[in-house]
Amino acid sequence: EAPAKPAAPPAAAKSQEVAPAKKATEKPKAEAPRAEAKESSVAAQTIRVNVELLENLMTLVSELVLTRNQLLQMVRGKDDSEFTVPLQRLSHITTDLQEGVMKTRMQPIGNAWAKLPRIVRDLALEMNKKIDLQMIGADTELDRQVLELIKDPLTHMVRNSADHGLEDIPGRRDAGKPETGTVTLNAYHEGGHIIIEISDDGRGLNLERIKAKAIANGLATESELEGMGEQQIQQFIFKAGFSTAEKVTSVSGRGVGMDVVRTNIEKIGGTVELKSVEGRGSTFIIKIPLTLAIVSALIVESGGERFAIPQISVLELVRASNNSEHSIERIHDTPVLRLRNRLLPLVTLKKILGLDTTQESDDAVDEEAFIVVAQVGTYSFGIIVDRVFDTEEIVVKPVAPILRDLSLFSGNTILGDGSVIMILDPNGIATRTGEITVGGSQGVEGKAKADASDRETTSMLVFRAGGSEVRAVPLALVARLEEIDVENIEHSNGRPLVQYRGKLMPLVFIDGSYQMKSEGRQPTLVFQDRERTMGLVVDEIVDIVDDVLNVELTADQDGLVGSAVIDGKATDLIDAGYYLELAFSDWFGTEDNGGEKKRVLLIDDSPFFRNLLTPMLSVAGFNVTAVENAEQAMDLKNRGVLFDAIISDIEMPGMNGFEFAEALQDDAEWGEIPIIALSSHTKEEDFERGRQVGFSDYVAKFDRDALVSTLIQTLSSM
Repeated sequence: EAPAKPAAPPAAAKSQEVAPAKKATEKPKAEAPRAEAKESSVAAQTIRVNVELLENLMTLVSELVLTRNQLLQMVRGKDDSEFTVPLQRLSHITTDLQEGVMKTRMQPIGNAWAKLPRIVRDLALEMNKKIDLQMIGADTELDRQVLELIKDPLTHMVRNSADHGLEDIPGRRDAGKPETGTVTLNAYHEGGHIIIEISDDGRGLNLERIKAKAIANGLATESELEGMGEQQIQQFIFKAGFSTAEKVTSVSGRGVGMDVVRTNIEKIGGTVELKSVEGRGSTFIIKIPLTLAIVSALIVESGGERFAIPQISVLELVRASNNSEHSIERIHDTPVLRLRNRLLPLVTLKKILGLDTTQESDDAVDEEAFIVVAQVGTYSFGIIVDRVFDTEEIVVKPVAPILRDLSLFSGNTILGDGSVIMILDPNGIATRTGEITVGGSQGVEGKAKADASDRETTSMLVFRAGGSEVRAVPLALVARLEEIDVENIEHSNGRPLVQYRGKLMPLVFIDGSYQMKSEGRQPTLVFQDRERTMGLVVDEIVDIVDDVLNVELTADQDGLVGSAVIDGKATDLIDAGYYLELAFSDWFGTEDNGGEKKRVLLIDDSPFFRNLLTPMLSVAGFNVTAVENAEQAMDLKNRGVLFDAIISDIEMPGMNGFEFAEALQDDAEWGEIPIIALSSHTKEEDFERGRQVGFSDYVAKFDRDALVSTLIQTLSSM
């Protein structure tokens, strides 16, 4: 109130001064009251309120929310209750009031950043660096209580980026970077929580130094480190007392490190995620709730007890059973859930909370289970529960001091029916999902990939023909599956054929002694290439199987690529190209491409794909040379061999497809040859990287039509 008192006399004085001049014109008459009103309205727009009063108000609203939940619980299930309509109205008003009170506690995050420019400026002078601190989204608002708690972690992380992350001026020159390093702070809202990104364009995390320090501190052995991915190794920086600083200074190496930052952020229900590329820089992504007072939570039951899981961590709910598409599998006796081609580690809530009184085996879980898929940072896992109720707005009460050391709980709350339940802490549960460290995004998936020899699966059509043994052919090569009426089969030059879609289609058998049915319908696999079609006659089509192919090549029998274990059975893989040639002896090289076949180099580490694609490309009229790795292709280049086009796999041991394409960019002879990428991973970032390293086009494996048409199009445009 004190500043408002002296504001009145100047306004009065002003109006007295202009009073004598008012006779001449009416204009000043209107201006004076307007100026007076403007000043008084500015003073009336803000009011100072004690923080304690706001805290009390928040507590009262919290209690109101609980009472609202209790009333809704009583009316639930009674459709014709007279209280339903007024309760809905009360619910809306409570929600609006809750939002209003929340807003009174909100402050821009820029308040927590106020001291950072000076800290960075001092660091730059002290360490002989040029640092540009960019702050984006300073007006993003969050709860005052949360703001106070993240002030210190943010300061520590910005100091880290400036000290560890950014190189000094000579170091940046050597790395070909601008002398001024950039530290970027970015804050924005996303789905009920705030994301804060702290990124720098410095040297990134030194993996070798982290490994050495982890071994020195006894955190892991060399063999354990070998089995870890980059991201898992990077997570060691969050361990207590872990520092890669060479010497202890006032800035770093004091042993107060990222573990304190992570602990402080997890205390308020947040998560820290790390992305770092050596030589390019690091990014820390902090995800924190907007407020700590009232949160939305999923209520679950396990072992007869109910618990709340904060909705900020819940991705989805899955019902797993033996009959559904989502089933629980086991890898090294660890239960995992296969969800959309990803393996998620599972933890049974009953077990980790010690509520499992019965001595039932692990296999009992497999029958039927509700799984809450939760996420902590980049790490996803599943929590097996007995029942799932609905979501509720809950008021978070701090956990009792006696339970403070239990990492599984973050607080407790009162439900609508008056019962007190514990709030689970997903961060604490994540650490119980086996040997996986939190944040190690590879987790069980990494183990599973190793088990599967890190080979992608292929869709195979399994059939029987000419005997009881099963045979298979890649499904992508088969144009259609048909059942041909035996009566419609005709013969020409002693060869069986059928009129199919207005054209004559030759029929081919697996071997010469094969006997066709005398009546009824005969299953047939139709292969098609441009205008020509061929039918491969079979006894029965058994199944379509997705499986990892591990082909052992056999060259002793025509028409077979080799044998593989498919769906647990030894299966012969047929060579589709051999049967195409049986149907049309001139099929290979049908197009003379202007008298001379175009020469194509095929690079693929899989013998199966080489055996499959070589006849396919020959069918299209190309002269194909197939090698199994990029190093052999480089030998051909050094010997002066030239090609019209190159088809290269991306995922190869040694030099991969991207590195091979980069190596050719500046080459005098091979630099101009168009390169088509062949990959099973067709993500947008792969396309982008392919364009950067000089690939002409990107084709998914097994899309033979796309490969042939892309080759023809690429070569015709040259």
